[in-house]
Amino acid sequence: MTTALDLPAEIDDVRAARDSLPAISRIVGVGTAVAGTRISQPELLDVLGVENPKVRSVFLNSAIERRHLTLPPLNADGARRPESQGDLLDKHTALAVEMGAQALEACLKSAGASLSDLRHLCCVTSTGFLTPGLSALIIRELGIDRHCGRADIVGMGCNAGLNALNVVSGWSAAHPGELAVVLCTEACSAAYALDGTMRTAVVNSLFGDGAAALALRADGPDTDTVDVPQGPRVLKFASLIITEALDAMRYDWDRDLGRFSFFLDPDIPYVVGAHAEIVVDRLLVGTGLRRADIGHWLVHSGGKKVIDAVVINLGLSRYDVRHTTGVLRDHGNVSSGSVLFSYERLVAEDVARPGEYGVLMTMGPGSTIETALVQW
Repeated sequence: MTTALDLPAEIDDVRAARDSLPAISRIVGVGTAVAGTRISQPELLDVLGVENPKVRSVFLNSAIERRHLTLPPLNADGARRPESQGDLLDKHTALAVEMGAQALEACLKSAGASLSDLRHLCCVTSTGFLTPGLSALIIRELGIDRHCGRADIVGMGCNAGLNALNVVSGWSAAHPGELAVVLCTEACSAAYALDGTMRTAVVNSLFGDGAAALALRADGPDTDTVDVPQGPRVLKFASLIITEALDAMRYDWDRDLGRFSFFLDPDIPYVVGAHAEIVVDRLLVGTGLRRADIGHWLVHSGGKKVIDAVVINLGLSRYDVRHTTGVLRDHGNVSSGSVLFSYERLVAEDVARPGEYGVLMTMGPGSTIETALVQW
């Protein structure tokens, strides 16, 4: 395990001790963005003309107060016009680029950097498919150096923010002093089906549009970090694929509707909760840490039942998941970017102190749980 250094009195000694260690990636900035219309759950039910009591109950008991959505245009009769898969892909492209560009610029500002400082961009999305990828479109949109390294992670779902963090933290450690960004941009409005079924009602009650970005940099020999506030170091990752629940969260082609349709098994919160201890214990093995030593928990805002299941199985308090529930309340589930929205709130709260540890946890299709250990 890599532990925090006790700073010697002499700055030169601090630099010498730091430079003798392998490069470890640090989170140095965060930014988020939303698009579309901010709408409450009751307002959305009225807009969509939902009268089925069971469907209304799903919306109103979701622990979500409001979300940002880009709804389909109105027909002449005032009803929402059905969108073809082509329309939805166009929506995904437009929203993903718009929100992604805003989140990236906010993240770089948070890091005290500019677009010209960016050396690697990894874009994450599951709400549409693009070739060339979203990273290429963002680079063109913002005029980023065309030599900027890039990668696209597509279709991994809500857990993918940590999959990307794992990859980019490795890139950062291999390129000390250079700036890399993880950008999650999810136009969940582009994955909606307005067909009145309970299957789609569960999805439509939960997801919102949003983008979030994290900036990473590994300290290098020429990086002066003494007396400069630093974000947490990324220490370790652990993953778990629950293979027996592989089909519990999936994106299927609906032949009747001629479009993709998302499916969530009603039992998935309990499946995820039952496996949360396994992957967290694996994350902490060999570190000398116990769960009680973790000062900050950032859990994916997957839904009320998912959060409750994780809280119960890990023995967490409601205070531990205050940012998780706050993001769900204010934005709904914004898929891969949810945990980064929570991290932004933790940064704004300014309660993390040097030496403290945090665990980030995401869940998604597979069914998969991803975790990361960080230290301030």
